[in-house]
This record gives sequence, structure tokens and C-alpha cells, in this order.
Amino acid sequence: MRIETCYFCSQPCYPSKGITFVRNDARLFRFCRSKCHKNFKMKRNPRKLKWTKAFRKQAGKEMVVDTTLQFAQRRNIPVRSNRELTEKVLQSMKRVSEIRLKRERVFYKNRMAGNKERQRLADRKLVAENEHLLPKMRASERLALEAANGVLEEEELPAVKAKVFGKMLQRRQKLLVDGGVEDEMDVD
Repeated sequence: MRIETCYFCSQPCYPSKGITFVRNDARLFRFCRSKCHKNFKMKRNPRKLKWTKAFRKQAGKEMVVDTTLQFAQRRNIPVRSNRELTEKVLQSMKRVSEIRLKRERVFYKNRMAGNKERQRLADRKLVAENEHLLPKMRASERLALEAANGVLEEEELPAVKAKVFGKMLQRRQKLLVDGGVEDEMDVD
């Protein structure tokens, strides 16, 4: 049983599935589904459509140069049936697929390595550009934030008041001998 690949999207075309198109010059084109066949008839370039493997390879989203990919190409060559050879091939196919998955994971991890930092920088830039849209920070919140960041001196720590369930809640901060700060809660 030979599994062909789709001419357009490079997915596997199993026997009796998909569409086979024969051109006047006797060239065979196999398609896995009607979507690929229609795009081929519309003369679309598979490298420009994001869902095809050709695009993914060209855009650097999939591995292009790898020895495991060449193994899949070689095994389509017909060979006389031999039980021992078949067992070896099946074992090696399993091993090659394991190796390929491992290499693809490493490739993906390397490709995505800087994304978090880039996203964080883009978020910071967005906040800096649209700072006027953010709600204004209350003075008490600003003082608490500065105290937490260590901007204020230790003597300048104020008592922060907040209303909780109809009662005024006053939070005092006690300076410790070792330089730390401890919160005290008083209800008025």
C-alpha cells in the first residue's frame, strides 16, 4: 500500500481517498480533499497560503533540513518482500518517528524562545503610549506602592485609611529593628 502526498498541501493521500487529476501530458496530481483541488484549479500558489506545508517550511515554522525527513522519502521505493527486512524497517520507522518528534520539540522551543520577552516589551510600549487611558492612581495607593518599592524613607511611612463594610479601617505600618516593615490593622 503506497501512501501518496497531496500535490498542494503535502498531507498524506491514502488509497481510494481524495482526487486524482491527470493533465493532458499524463502528469498525475493527487489531492487529499476538494479544498486542495479547487485551489489548484484556481492557480493559487501553495507557498502563499498559510495552511499548507510549503508555506510553513518557507516561513521557517517547520524543519526543512533533517535526516529523518529523508528517511520517509527513501521508504517509498518498492522492495521485494522479506520478513526480517520488514521487521527491521518497522522498528527503525518507530525509532525515526521518536527522533523526529524530539527534534521538532527542540526546534519549536528554540523558535519560541524570545516570544515572552518580545510580548512583554510590546505590552510595556502599549502601556507607555496609552498611559492617558489608564485610571488615575489614588495618592494612598501611590504612597503604598512607593513604600513597597523602597522609594520612601522609613520615617515617611503614612497610615493608610480605607472603608470596609461601613467602618473605617486604618492600616499602620510598624518599623522593625532589622529594617523590615510589619502591618498593623486597627478598626475605628
